[in-house]
Amino acid sequence: MTFVKRKMLNLSSDQFRGVLCFVGFVVSIAIAGCAKRDKSVVALPAQSPSSHEQMLEILRDIAERTPDEHPYLGTHQVQLLRQRVANLGPSASVFDRIAAHSELGQEELHVDNIEAAIKHLTTASELFPQLPYPNETVRNRFWNRLTFSRGTAWMRLGETENCVQLYSSESCIVPIQGAGLHIRQIGSRTAIECFLEVLDRPSDEKVEQVKVHLPATWLLNIAYMTLGGYPHDVPKEHLIPPSFFQPEIDIRRFENISPKLGLDTFNLSGGAIVDDFDNDDYLDIMTSTHDSIGQTQLFRNNRDGAFTERTEEAGLLGLYGGLNMVQADYDNDGDVDVFIMRGAWLEEWGRHPNSLLRNDGGTFADVTFDAGLGKVHYPCKTAAWADYDNDGDLDLYVGNETTETCRAPAQLFRNRGNGTFEDVAAAAGLQEELFAMGATWGDYDGDRFPDLFVSNGGANRLYRNNRDGTFTDVAEEAGVTNPTASFPTWFWDFDNDGALDLYVGCSSGHVGILALNSLGADLTDIKTPTRQLQEEVEVEMMSLYRGDGRGGFMDVSREQKLTYPALPMGANFGDLNNDGYLDFYLGTGDIYYYELRPNVMFLNQAGQKFANVTTAGGFGHVQKGHGVSFADLDHDGDQDVYIQMGGAFLGDKFKDTLFENPGFDNHWITVQLVGQQSNRSAIGARIRAVIIEDGVERSVYRHVNSGGSFGCNPLRQSIGLGQATSIRKLEVYWPTTDQTQVFEDVPVNQIIRIIEGRSQYERLQLKELQF
Repeated sequence: MTFVKRKMLNLSSDQFRGVLCFVGFVVSIAIAGCAKRDKSVVALPAQSPSSHEQMLEILRDIAERTPDEHPYLGTHQVQLLRQRVANLGPSASVFDRIAAHSELGQEELHVDNIEAAIKHLTTASELFPQLPYPNETVRNRFWNRLTFSRGTAWMRLGETENCVQLYSSESCIVPIQGAGLHIRQIGSRTAIECFLEVLDRPSDEKVEQVKVHLPATWLLNIAYMTLGGYPHDVPKEHLIPPSFFQPEIDIRRFENISPKLGLDTFNLSGGAIVDDFDNDDYLDIMTSTHDSIGQTQLFRNNRDGAFTERTEEAGLLGLYGGLNMVQADYDNDGDVDVFIMRGAWLEEWGRHPNSLLRNDGGTFADVTFDAGLGKVHYPCKTAAWADYDNDGDLDLYVGNETTETCRAPAQLFRNRGNGTFEDVAAAAGLQEELFAMGATWGDYDGDRFPDLFVSNGGANRLYRNNRDGTFTDVAEEAGVTNPTASFPTWFWDFDNDGALDLYVGCSSGHVGILALNSLGADLTDIKTPTRQLQEEVEVEMMSLYRGDGRGGFMDVSREQKLTYPALPMGANFGDLNNDGYLDFYLGTGDIYYYELRPNVMFLNQAGQKFANVTTAGGFGHVQKGHGVSFADLDHDGDQDVYIQMGGAFLGDKFKDTLFENPGFDNHWITVQLVGQQSNRSAIGARIRAVIIEDGVERSVYRHVNSGGSFGCNPLRQSIGLGQATSIRKLEVYWPTTDQTQVFEDVPVNQIIRIIEGRSQYERLQLKELQF
């Protein structure tokens, strides 16, 4: 039967059900035959399906229903619109014809029928002169939006024919140059014609400026860039100044090496985890996708500079879907387990089960139902692990999405310590109906008990841990309710003062706002006309709150030069140049095809300010970025950057990207903590490295977690040490036991393992890999 189950995973759903029926028939005949020979034999009831088998069946059913029902991936809408166009009779009005063709064109683009999309949008444009419009303003608005849509479709054709079909490591990275330039140019050239036509019909309406004209300006410049014509060929009146694409400071360039390593998986938006899944001390990569017929994938580090996909061998076949993931050793057995979140953005249709994958030496079993996590299903894209009650095992907060059509209260699963969980959200005071965008734990007030921050589609929440199993929302008094349209978030210590700070990304900011910013507008000045635009198009900036370690926060976003309208989704932090200060990378965009904007890297300058080094480092990928991981994959001491790429619609897939760190000649140490009385993952522990650099003593702090709320770093901590040649003192604080381990005169440039309570650390002898 084991053989049959393994093979069935490779069958289609109908074939799979056929095999099930056949096996059931054979078993029934066998039992009946035995009964005839010996009436004392009692037929046993059929064995209940395992938790893993239950999950596979549910996910198969969702996959089968996807074409007819999925709001983003379904084809039912395009089929209806095709029929609508086919049924247009001679008596149909010009308006109805234009509307039918333009709507069908948009939908064909969503399902990746680009030529059909262009055909219908062109037909609508050709019909437009016949449309009587007494109001010239309304007529121009309609025409500009139609022409902009046509330009976007042509732009997408250029991306598909070049960045996808002729993919190179430089594809779609701004400033586009070298192998990233388009060879097949009709898409960009025709898009330029469309965008110029829009810009030749200016509008006095502010919303139209931001939603049509400014995006057309931005895409016009990008289109010229794909042809090698930026800036010299761009009409002066529409030119985005080249200074906008100049880095604030220069750094070494990171090369995209994902094609070389076979890690350029082609998929829609999803999550990413980099960690050691098979306990060989080398870092592997796991990815997921929001595509409900898309496969979770695992790539094993071969320890020779290459990776091999081991999805089937790891037991992951059939585990479809999942916009986000987060890892932890929830059962304290020494293996890194994974929680997958599903159903995000789908409202009532998103009642998909999440998955808890128990790891057994690199092979996974879905134990969601056995563990008590599958009793109800809500749309979800964020969850976070922490030992909120300090009992030595990890608990799980799951933030869900409540909308008018779907009530989805948040959940807090307390770990019972026996492999099962109970939802205690109501008793804990966390059972709010939010539209949760991100979640992160951190002991911001220094009382040993982790607190919880939830970014929300509305006022954010900061739940202070009352140390008795309950929480109190103190976001308003702490001053961290903004931005009200937030997304990725994390606790970190960006200035190395020992106190946790809080980053909150903002999910609003149309590409038109980015264009406005590129043309020199100050989006933070409430006295400028820009503020009026903000009110009409819902624009906020990211927020960085400096913590004082006692429960207080101060917004230092502007002081830290974080005024860029990034619109992040996936995001994470790490130390690019090993100076000891944490930098961060934002995967940006929105579901719309015209949201072609670069992912953004910010370099921390000694905790005093952040510098945008996107173009200097080669990070400005304009395809939509999701799960981000900083990790030293090749054990050379610096952190590489992996990002899962792709959008929401069927036609918006892209290849994942791995940026190799070129090195910055600074020293480092990597520390893996292993809890004993504390949770084995050591989540919540604090590391302090005391170093002397240029004759001055300073401390570098790390708080153990997987990083931001959308993408996961390894739980082992990579710590940059600048030019320090030794670590005078290395401290590890364990909040569960309130104990601190101290190691003195620790050599730099090594990977070590520290086990809670032991007086000596272990040095890991790992090969430096050549990619």
